[in-house]
Amino acid sequence: MTEIKRHDSESVSSALRRFTKRVQQSGLITQTKKRQFKARKLSDYKKRKNALRRINRRKELEKLYKLGKIN
Repeated sequence: MTEIKRHDSESVSSALRRFTKRVQQSGLITQTKKRQFKARKLSDYKKRKNALRRINRRKELEKLYKLGKIN
């Protein structure tokens, strides 16, 4: 939990600005936004399918590279 103490002669707006800056530096807002929606885990079938797609794409790119069609 982020906490600040207001100095004796500090205005409320400057204390709020300091608090906001400290919250942003701690990364609380970004963590909360990431946790807002939970992504479902991929099934084993989809993991395998994606892996095969990556492997085939890599082979295709190697083939095109050898043929000189891409750099």
